[in-house]
Amino acid sequence: MNQALPLTAGRLTAPGGCPTLIAFLPSLPAASCMDCTTDGASARPREGGVVRRARGARLRHVRLLAAGMAVIAGCCMALAADPPSPDVVAGYAATVQPLATRAALDAFARGGNAIDAAVAAGLTLGVVDGHNSGIGGGCFILLRLADGRLICLDGRETAPAAASRDMFLRDGRAVDALSRTGVLASGVPGALAAYALAVERFGRLPLAAAFAAGIRHAEEGFPIDAVYARKLKATAGDLASFPASRSVFLQADGSPWPEGHVLVQKDLAGTYRGLAEEGPEWFYRGPFAEATAAYMASAGGVLTADDFRDYRPLERKPLVSTFRHWTIVGFPPPSSGGVHVAQMLNLLSVVPAEDLRPGTAGFVHRVVETMKLAFADRAYWLGDPAFVDVPLGLVSMDYARRLAARVDPERATPVPRHGEPPDWQRVHFDKHTTHFATADAEGNWASITATINTAFGSKVVVPGTGVLLNNEMDDFTVAPGVPNHFGLVGGEANAVAPGKRPLSSMSPTIVLDADHEPVMSIGAAGGPTIITQVLLGLIHSLDHGMSPAEALRQPRFHHQWSPDRVRLEQAAGDDLVEDLRSRGHDVVVEKEFGACQIICRHRGKPFDGASDPRVSGMAAESSP
Repeated sequence: MNQALPLTAGRLTAPGGCPTLIAFLPSLPAASCMDCTTDGASARPREGGVVRRARGARLRHVRLLAAGMAVIAGCCMALAADPPSPDVVAGYAATVQPLATRAALDAFARGGNAIDAAVAAGLTLGVVDGHNSGIGGGCFILLRLADGRLICLDGRETAPAAASRDMFLRDGRAVDALSRTGVLASGVPGALAAYALAVERFGRLPLAAAFAAGIRHAEEGFPIDAVYARKLKATAGDLASFPASRSVFLQADGSPWPEGHVLVQKDLAGTYRGLAEEGPEWFYRGPFAEATAAYMASAGGVLTADDFRDYRPLERKPLVSTFRHWTIVGFPPPSSGGVHVAQMLNLLSVVPAEDLRPGTAGFVHRVVETMKLAFADRAYWLGDPAFVDVPLGLVSMDYARRLAARVDPERATPVPRHGEPPDWQRVHFDKHTTHFATADAEGNWASITATINTAFGSKVVVPGTGVLLNNEMDDFTVAPGVPNHFGLVGGEANAVAPGKRPLSSMSPTIVLDADHEPVMSIGAAGGPTIITQVLLGLIHSLDHGMSPAEALRQPRFHHQWSPDRVRLEQAAGDDLVEDLRSRGHDVVVEKEFGACQIICRHRGKPFDGASDPRVSGMAAESSP
């Protein structure tokens, strides 16, 4: 089931104490004003933001037109200040940024469930962790609902209608900079559409409430942390090429803001206000789409207002597999992560758990050889299932046993090409990043990975909006055999085509026990290492019973077939490096990489979770 969900206006009952006007996803009656119940809490109106005219685009100002409208906006956006709802549900949240985790906990305190909390976290991350994700990018949302349903919402970006297979070739040669930086690098953003759909269908709070923390942090500012400052320094040269980006992220002399600087984003606050007041229509069919189209037309880009109008999130069938006695729920294509996490777990399931001891050279060798086989298949077979046939046999146990038999337990084995899964001709799947997760005591779990691709995406901020656009066009195969930013190569299955969704490594995952109760949520950030981080986290947790914090402390390693080398964190130690080299592996030692989030809960026990110690995130529990 890949169901496209239309963007229309509709009603949404909001807690608080005011009439509210809202537009959102999907097909419901026309937007209208209605009364909401009140608990008597006061709501302070906030001044409306203004989106300036961008390159001749006709933008109407987003402002409060009268005292009554001020009360409306204030009520919607000051929900975070309301007293806790009497229907508060205990919950847990883990993100890479404490301000985003607190936004999730605030949503629980207002009576929201795990879906409301996750979306609040995601929208806040778009402000305080904007180098990784935001409404200018995309996301995959994996949900396990209290009634047992499993939901996959695909908010992946799509190629513009004017995109073409050879758009990044010049004189017959690929110019990779064009797919990574500037106006040709962006696909149509899908994160906002997916967030809105998730809240409308499965949440309790109005979408407007989810913008509250983001508006506050964009308008009042937040101190940038060491990771943000490091990414800013690394990309300052590219950001300086675009005036709207330079005005936000760089000082007057062009140098990047240092760690601790309070970063204020007034234009982004105005955009968030517009979205809180008018919903996704404001973004996909209103002022933002118009501003982006006008800017693109003036700067040589190909994104148009029609591209935004035509965007739809998709509901997909979850990818369900097994590992030992666990059920693993992953995301299907265009995520390659769900497929290859399942494939690699299948290969490793033929090995007894006691023979896979973390920290040993034998363990790393076996898992690396497994990674090589899976990533060789990724390069050839994976793409958007609406455009190419992705073999379902990739996740079959028969294929896993066949591949596992190729692994030499002592020596590195060359993998010259992809494998051929069973029935590949006829049985197919249905046609820089951040991960965050939430869960609540009622049984709702949300595992979401969101991205604008590399740090600060395309480096392009749409003038007057504060929105940083993605560079997801680099996730397509620019030309066969040409690696992308992460060194990944691909084939025709992932070639550029209008409306197509690029292949992604995002791997939001939920684990169910033998009674189909959720016990774990995991996901990661870090390009193709997302897939291997999730794999290692699952092995450490499920095979060896490690707590979330212990699992995330383990040294990481990664192999993606091409280039043929092992990336290994230095914490693994020199002895392990030498042992792997003696087995024939080319090993590159790095300080650290990736960022993973885990939430666990076993029957009758409280939630446990952890944010990756490699970043300054936070995992925390709310209580009623």
